[in-house]
Amino acid sequence: MTTVRVRLTLIYSGLFLLTGTVLVVTLNLLLTQALHARVGGRPDGPQAPPAPIPPELIAGTPVPRPRPPLPDEVQDVVGYQWAVAAVAVVILAAVSVAVGWVVAERILRPVHRITATARRLSVSNLHERIALAGPRDELKELADTFDAMLDRLERSVQGQRRFIANASHELRTPLAVQRAAIEIGLPEDAGEIRGTLLAHNRRIENLIGALLVLAQAEHGLDDSRPVALDQVVRLVVAETRAGQVAVTVRAEPLVVDGDAVLLNRLVTNLLDNAVRYNHSGGRVEVTLAAGVLTVRNTGPVVPAERLGDLFEPFRRLHTTRGQGSGLGLSIVASIARAHGAEVRARANPGGGLEITVTFTPSYASRAAGPGWFRDDMATA
Repeated sequence: MTTVRVRLTLIYSGLFLLTGTVLVVTLNLLLTQALHARVGGRPDGPQAPPAPIPPELIAGTPVPRPRPPLPDEVQDVVGYQWAVAAVAVVILAAVSVAVGWVVAERILRPVHRITATARRLSVSNLHERIALAGPRDELKELADTFDAMLDRLERSVQGQRRFIANASHELRTPLAVQRAAIEIGLPEDAGEIRGTLLAHNRRIENLIGALLVLAQAEHGLDDSRPVALDQVVRLVVAETRAGQVAVTVRAEPLVVDGDAVLLNRLVTNLLDNAVRYNHSGGRVEVTLAAGVLTVRNTGPVVPAERLGDLFEPFRRLHTTRGQGSGLGLSIVASIARAHGAEVRARANPGGGLEITVTFTPSYASRAAGPGWFRDDMATA
């Protein structure tokens, strides 16, 4: 792929080489013509023998005289001049390429600055600006337009964060009051009404919590820190109630730059989904190796054409059972995108799913240290 810098260098050097070549050739031709006019016409110069005149041109028609040849010394000077001109053109071509390369770099420097800022920006550092200094030209106008767009984007993200925080408080507080009223106002011998109301209350709380986590993941990471993902995986497996489903784990050391709470939620949703949509005596295999988290389970057969629906909000497969919110794997996909990871699902031939989360090298490192995530988890 040819870069803009290479193309600009070729354009600069090509125009310079073309102009220099035309100038040198023109000067040499004019010099040769002047030598013919001055040296060849001198009395002591060589005289060409007169050429015979055809009979049909004798009747008053002017006949041009042939140009006399130049002396050998003058012809040597002209040949030397052409050789020097050719060498000068080659040297100028090399110089023009070097100068064009430097000039193109200086011209594209503001563009590189804009590109570096755009790559570095995330939700956690939207306050940064390009703030390009210099003359008021097209590049300065582009940088200022980009800064204005960042201002609007920062205000939008801040408004969404305030909305999520307010919605979390306004939605969870009435549910907590409702649950307390059910537990206190209805005696335990009220029958199925008390249990049904509490079950619906918990389900709504879980749904609201899932929606808030999904919104937070969709807006990116506020703060990115090294997280020992292998320790997160082992902690989640240890705290999961698998019932009659056997869970095995094999996790190699892996550090991921991201949010410890969201990564914990990613692993929890994957494991809960693998346990819930399984059968008695089934198994779940959790593997973390080479930057890839894999959760494989047994269970009902999943049609291959329905795999895309797994990561859509509120999509449930008819072959599954349970009272999930339909947001588990969509939250997994959003958290993975926020951490630069890719999620894929594959249906097992005998039933169940294999879901893989692949972390890119820019977010993951094989070297892990103990306890890197526990402080974040404790303060979340």
